[in-house]
Amino acid sequence: MANNTNLGAAKAAKNDEFYTQYADIQKEVNAYLEYNPDTFRDKTVLLPCDDPEWSNFTRFFAQNFERLGLKRLISTSFAVESKKYKDYEPTLFETGSPWFDADKTRIKGKIFELTRDTNGSGRIDIDDLEWHYLEGDGDFRSPEVCALRDQSDIIVTNPPFSLFREFMLWLIKSKKQFLIIGNQNAITYREFFPLVKSDLCWLGVTGFGSDMVFGVPDGVEVDIKDKLKAEKMGYVGNFTRLGNSCWFTNIDHGRRHTPLSLMTMKDNIRYGKHKELKENGYRKYSNYDALDIPAIDAIPSDYDGIMGVPLTFLDKYCPEQFEIIWRTGDIDWAEKECYFFTPPAAADAERYKKQDRTWRVQNPYFINQNGIPETCYFRILIRKKQ
Repeated sequence: MANNTNLGAAKAAKNDEFYTQYADIQKEVNAYLEYNPDTFRDKTVLLPCDDPEWSNFTRFFAQNFERLGLKRLISTSFAVESKKYKDYEPTLFETGSPWFDADKTRIKGKIFELTRDTNGSGRIDIDDLEWHYLEGDGDFRSPEVCALRDQSDIIVTNPPFSLFREFMLWLIKSKKQFLIIGNQNAITYREFFPLVKSDLCWLGVTGFGSDMVFGVPDGVEVDIKDKLKAEKMGYVGNFTRLGNSCWFTNIDHGRRHTPLSLMTMKDNIRYGKHKELKENGYRKYSNYDALDIPAIDAIPSDYDGIMGVPLTFLDKYCPEQFEIIWRTGDIDWAEKECYFFTPPAAADAERYKKQDRTWRVQNPYFINQNGIPETCYFRILIRKKQ
């Protein structure tokens, strides 16, 4: 699993300026069109966390307005004075407009809209965008942007990483379709996981297994390894790779209906590539009546009980093949609702804490030959559909 150094730093510094690349947007959106060519037809698309003058989200949807069959495109920006990075010069597009206001440009958000052919070119594209200043600073939580949310059909954006939880609550309240970028660890959030379990949200086509490169403002510190990786991918300059970013959506796509091809337990132990299975076979946790699965390709075809799988399972999750029970690490659920959870005796729990500082009663673990607990990382608990 890729490290999340850059996203962690972003949260700590409130640095939310990660700019999505056009190619990543195009690749993701095209996959939905392959599954359903009318995904965006006659829809109003809102891009609520953009800087419309240069945003690749605005550029992509404006340039493809007619191909997608959009009814309306709305793109809003956050005022410069409200951002951490405030190095800003108005573009010629803005200063050359009759609507330009030197006092408003730093403290007001902007809204760009596209609905019609304004220049008589015979087609609707990026040159037909119309804009004005918002009354407020363009914060997605403002009543002004909330009203735009309620008018839209689909919300597409790369929301501020430091406000992802809050953005998700804002998004859920809207009950709209969405396509957004986030950190894969968002799956573990208490506000977010119930949506995944209930099949109200899933990974987009670009899941955990793909690196994504983002632009960053001048002066932002990035991990040198990620910067070099971005350069190898053809992005030279103010770019960084974020290996733990992915797309989340509630728009259907064909990839999520592709079942995993599985081997039996016996064949996985005999022919599989995982050393721990060859040495120990499949093991059950000491505190959950569930089978530990060390990797996705080790899920057995002939086991009907509950299994604990890594977070990356969601990248291959087919709702017709598996049922998600819940996630480990939630003590309230484990103690109150989980019928297959058995906590250790109090004396054993105290001993385990002394032996392993990472041990927690609700986290899945094994007791090894020496009586010492081996704690597993976060697991999603699943069961095959009958």
